[in-house]
Amino acid sequence: MANVGVTNVQQLGITGPITLAGPSKIDVTKTRELEKFMSGAGLYESAAEAVSREKVLGRLDQIVKTWMKKVTRNKGYDDLFVREANAKIYTFGSYRLGVHGPGADIDTLCVGPKHVTREGDFFVELYGMLTEMPEVSELHPVPDAYVPVMKFKFCGVSIDLLYAKLSLPVIPEDLDILQETILQNVDDQTVRSLNGCRVTDKILHLVPNVQNFRTTLRCMRFWAKRRGVYSNVAGFLGGINWALLVARICQLYPNALPSLLVSRFFRVYTKWPWPCPVLLCAIEEGSLPCWDPRNYRDSLHLMPIITPAYPCMNSSYNVSFSTLCVMTEEFQRGHEICEAMELDKADWNNLFEPFPFFDAYKNYLQIEIRAENDDDLRNWKGWVESRLRQLTLKIEWHTFGMLQCHPHPGDFSDESKPCHCYYFMGLQRNLGVPVQEREQFKIWAPVEEFKLSVGRYTFRKTGMEINVSHIMRTSIPDFVFPDGVRPSRSPKVAGEMGKGRKRRRDGDESPSKSLPSTGGASANDRILESSRDCSVSLTKPTASITTTTSTAVSAGNMVDALIENSGSTVNILPISRTLSADGASFCSKEAEQCGSDYISGPSAGGKFFAEIHKLEDESGSMQRKYFRGNNMEGSCAESSTVKKIATLAINGSSSSSTGRFQRGGLEELELAGLTRSFCNGYPVSNPSTLKATGEGEKISLNWFDF
Repeated sequence: MANVGVTNVQQLGITGPITLAGPSKIDVTKTRELEKFMSGAGLYESAAEAVSREKVLGRLDQIVKTWMKKVTRNKGYDDLFVREANAKIYTFGSYRLGVHGPGADIDTLCVGPKHVTREGDFFVELYGMLTEMPEVSELHPVPDAYVPVMKFKFCGVSIDLLYAKLSLPVIPEDLDILQETILQNVDDQTVRSLNGCRVTDKILHLVPNVQNFRTTLRCMRFWAKRRGVYSNVAGFLGGINWALLVARICQLYPNALPSLLVSRFFRVYTKWPWPCPVLLCAIEEGSLPCWDPRNYRDSLHLMPIITPAYPCMNSSYNVSFSTLCVMTEEFQRGHEICEAMELDKADWNNLFEPFPFFDAYKNYLQIEIRAENDDDLRNWKGWVESRLRQLTLKIEWHTFGMLQCHPHPGDFSDESKPCHCYYFMGLQRNLGVPVQEREQFKIWAPVEEFKLSVGRYTFRKTGMEINVSHIMRTSIPDFVFPDGVRPSRSPKVAGEMGKGRKRRRDGDESPSKSLPSTGGASANDRILESSRDCSVSLTKPTASITTTTSTAVSAGNMVDALIENSGSTVNILPISRTLSADGASFCSKEAEQCGSDYISGPSAGGKFFAEIHKLEDESGSMQRKYFRGNNMEGSCAESSTVKKIATLAINGSSSSSTGRFQRGGLEELELAGLTRSFCNGYPVSNPSTLKATGEGEKISLNWFDF
């Protein structure tokens, strides 16, 4: 079982812990129940599989060493240098963290010297060697990815292999990849490839109890997969994101057991004031660019989760408004169930209940892709998956944030149609968006733009096709359901999705202490679901609205340009088309100041969690103080992420009660005055980044309330 001892730990995060209290008898009991549940769910690999993985990694290390000597010899180096030539394999991700499950892939990194290239040697010579090995199957190189990777199976074990070319003539066996000197004189792809290993090792150094961290992370990964919010490519969070979020909770509760850490995970992140970043340590500055909210692109990130290893980057830039809404709802649901568990009104089965995606919406987009053979489909599928997030962004843009898109994180296959693959996306009207009679969301333009964008695939072959269609819930194909059998629709789904939302929309300050209903939806829940129904059209516009369509396509092309030019690190604001230049500037400046305060040094940033201690109160309320330079004082209305999104959805107006999921009882928080602010330990200049209102006046820090 997890470590139950109480330890006096040093401060590992940017602030001190919320509490150093040790586990109670109830925590010990519930942790045992949690571990038993996870074991019964098959989350742990067998001893035989663990040995098989170790053998595969050992064999892979031998292969890359042989490849390195072969390449060195072919480049004309002498025999002595050939004998010294070396490559080294490192693992990262879930395997390195110790939270992988049966059948999971192994993220690996091959580190080589400066004379061995990625393009000509790794993706040509090594690829050729692997193709000739009978143990290797499903070999799929992706050289043009943001992080170039070679995917394959070795003796049935899935491998993702990256390559980092260091500026060293020879790679020593005892190379420490956490040393910052290895980042000197390397290309961007190498920096990104090394970052996976460096971040993983850094996380393990920054958590107070590795065993408790691993158990909690394994639990949260399983929960995220069951609830459909585990997928970086779909705009949710991937493995490294969940690891960073869990690690921060472990820092705040260093002596807590996994059962309590899971509960506190939901409590903290339900109330987390996004887009304030999650940080495990202070951001280290250097010659390489790091995440900085003072940069306009970085200030637009909605859910920044910052990697702890230099260069510190936002690991969750893929999150969109729609996916952030979905995750916010799931955090709230988890929080309510954990509260119910404390009252013995729920158990772990309730928390891990799968999300009924195909029973949750009335409108869906079906994305169908096909190819001539399995190899082409694998390549085509990888490309389309990498672009699916653009479809969400385009729809948000074209509907001014009024239409929420919920992408399913997985794909589906129809056995009756070989070389076909399907993706699905749920559609619904955002809460707070006024319902107009016979209103129809015409999303033909963003869908066509998405198809054109996907069609630019460099390696596209004959037979690689894509089709996007709008279907209703009743038309969902049977092959998406287990065993191909469509279950009878349960009325509880509307209750699960609408109960918490209705309460927050109506401004009920007290959180529910009961488990979400499992016996059926109330009349109000069904009404709420009905109020979010929307009519969607993929019909091509007629000639009478050609001008409108042309304008939409032009705007969508601008989205493409911003995405492409940003290195996939920008979330486009759907409402930005309606902002004035001054308003957009103010939004950027507020983002800058907000981030600067949070990542500040001990003089300012540490105060954030001085206030979060109030999470321990029965009320569960979280208060927060911001600090401004030059003794500027005012008040900050702490609004939840969903309030900001609701404000966007209704074209930037300051809605007080109709916003999506808006919680009641939002508190007015003080702005304490300081002579200066600090960012990463350095003084920040006069915070003129905020619109001056005069000393003593109130200023609004709700980003999108203009």
